[in-house]
Formats: sequence, C-alpha cells, structure tokens
Amino acid sequence: MEMVLADGIAIRFWSVQKAIDTIHKAADRQRILLVCKTPKDFRQLVEGGVPIANINVGNMHYAEGKNQISKTVSVDSDDVSEFEKLKALGVSCSIQGVPTESATNLYSLI
Repeated sequence: MEMVLADGIAIRFWSVQKAIDTIHKAADRQRILLVCKTPKDFRQLVEGGVPIANINVGNMHYAEGKNQISKTVSVDSDDVSEFEKLKALGVSCSIQGVPTESATNLYSLI
C-alpha cells in the first residue's frame, strides 16, 4: 500500500488507542485522514478526545445479517447503534463516493 503514495505523504497503521494517544502531537500544518474498520472505532476515537466532526462512510460490504442502506453501505444492528452514539456525540456521517457526487446524510438512511 505504501508504494502508491505520492511524495510528501506518510502512512501509519495504528491501533485506536495509539491514535488517541498520539494524534494530538501532530503539527497544525499536518492534514490527517483517518480510516477505520468499523463505526465503533470512530466512536472510540471521538470519546478518546480525537476531534472528529464529520465522517464520510465508505464501503461497508454486505454480509449475512446486514441491511443494505445504499449501494456501498450495509449495516447491522451493532453498526446502527454505533452510528446513533456518534450522532449523540455531535458527529455528522455522510456517504459520498467521489467529490462530484452529492453527499447523503447517513442518519436519514438508518
């Protein structure tokens, strides 16, 4: 994965706890993109003090027990619960595949 990065871009693979412990050390000039496996990971980051205001929900693949809410996002009851907790924490969640596509409010779909 690191082979496809442009010059000047660094990549780190950290646990949720390491991100919570370390992200506040970043310089103001740094731009950080967080990628998480589950909505629970994002909720833990927010509760750990990481300032996340908006999440663009990417692919959440369909599996047994999940309901498809958009062409690229499928959720189960645990996912819905975590998204509801993120909403209560003031985090907006949207689905937007590419910048030219209109964003869809995830909360309106669950």
